[in-house]
Formats: sequence, structure tokens, C-alpha cells
Amino acid sequence: TAGIVSARGRDIGAGPYDDFIQIDAPVNRGNSGGPAFNMKGEVIGVNAAIYSPSGGNVGIAFAIPASTASDVIMDLEHGGKVVRGWLGVQIQPVTDDIAESLDLEDTRGALVAQVQDDSPAQAAGLKTGDTILAVDGKSIKDPRELSRVIAAYDPDTEVKVSLWRDGKEQDVEVKLGRLSDTTASADTPDSQIEPSKATLDDLGLALTTAKEAGMDGDGVVIADVDPDGPAAEKQLSQGDRILEVAGTKVSTPEDVAKAVDAAKKDGRKAVLFRVERGDNSRFVALPMKKVG
Repeated sequence: TAGIVSARGRDIGAGPYDDFIQIDAPVNRGNSGGPAFNMKGEVIGVNAAIYSPSGGNVGIAFAIPASTASDVIMDLEHGGKVVRGWLGVQIQPVTDDIAESLDLEDTRGALVAQVQDDSPAQAAGLKTGDTILAVDGKSIKDPRELSRVIAAYDPDTEVKVSLWRDGKEQDVEVKLGRLSDTTASADTPDSQIEPSKATLDDLGLALTTAKEAGMDGDGVVIADVDPDGPAAEKQLSQGDRILEVAGTKVSTPEDVAKAVDAAKKDGRKAVLFRVERGDNSRFVALPMKKVG
């Protein structure tokens, strides 16, 4: 069968390293594993999946790039398993609000929400709040691309990570580790929290301290969320712990209010919160236009 390449770098939800070639050749069920050729007769991919709501061919198929297949085969031949590089960070996309709050010109890169303990990233000095823009000169568009790029390196490879920190770009040398199969838990505490007397009404948040909420550690805990407020729009929930606001650590609701006021006086259109839920943390930019 014949067709054209209609897209590259497609993510079809098969895994964290999706990088499929989309083709419109009529590939049918049972054809997975067959080669996809270009006009020169060169293998450019391995047919792996089709989009088929009805069970039959609808002209959308996906192939694993030949370069990816070659790397996997080499790993299997030499070590019997696929070995991937490991950086050791939890990352999230850079939205328009987050880019504005960080003084980034556009929404590119991967924002570091958390640096894992005893990881290559920690050893190299990467910090929560850094935005990874490139690896060895290769521009990073989003978190998924960073995952693919890092995974393509062998463990113990030294790479140059270009990042955005404190309003300027800088480079950090990182010696990658070996990716393990363990994953972090993302369970959310289910405790009920009494509403706090300190409330940031304009953001749609009622806050209390971690101690008052019966939780260990530092930080401010969200006691209640206005379903019609900006916080709810950004999917903040009761029980989330606020660790930082605009790059400043907070331990009381008053600290949060002061940091928000300072960001407003600086003319920010959004204020950046670092929020922890279970074992994971992420950054959330709340729009300042709705504050005050």
C-alpha cells in the first residue's frame, strides 16, 4: 500500500517516549511489525498501530521511527534490555501564565516542579523552578520531548543542560544516571480541613497552616476552594500544600498574601505558586488580573 507521512512526533498515549510517524497508508489489523518504506526503498519505520474506531482501516496508521527501532535493537543485542538515561526531575509544561511569571518570551521548555533526592539533577545543582530549554544544544519544546531526549542517552553520559533561572539563561553540566522502573506515588491526602480565617478571596482560596490542618512539615494548606474562582480553574484542591509563591517559601497564609501583593506591585499578570499534592509537586500560575 502507499501513502504519505502526514505528521511526525505523534503522541498516541502508548508510553512516555511516544514519537510516532503518522501515515495515511491503509495499514490493516495484523500488519504491525511490517516495515514502512520511503520512495527510495529505505525503511523509515516499523508499523505499530492504527486509528480504527470501527475496527477496520480508516487511513490513519502509526510507525515507530527506524532510528528508534535501531537504538532499541542495539541495546537488546548488547545488554538484553533497553537502558535509558535518567535526569531525576518531575517536570510540567510551560503555559502562557507561567512563561509571563518567569519572564520567558514564549511557552517552551520543561519546568522543573521537583528535583528528586540523590538524582543526577540534584548532584548537578538543578533547582525547583528551573526551566530546561535545551540539552546539548537541542532545543526542548515541552516535557515529553525532554523525556525522549534524556532517555536516548546512555547512563553516565555527561550532557549540557541549558536552563532559565532568575530571569536569565545558564548552562549546567549533568552526568546522567540509569533510569529505574520505580515510580513515585501520587496519592492525595483525604483528610478534612477546617476553613481558615485567612482567606484570599480574589484567588478563590481559603488557607491554613500545615500544623492547623494536622499535616506534618512546612507550608500552607488549602482549606477550601471557591468553585468559581481562579484557583478552581487551575485545578487546585482542598488539601494541596502551597510551598512557594513567586519563588518565596511560605509557612503561613499571611506569607502567601504578602507574596501575592508583592507580585501585584511588580506589575505581574500572574503569580506562580508551587503546590504539593501527595508525593508530587507542580507549578500553577494564577492570573493577577483577577486579584484585587
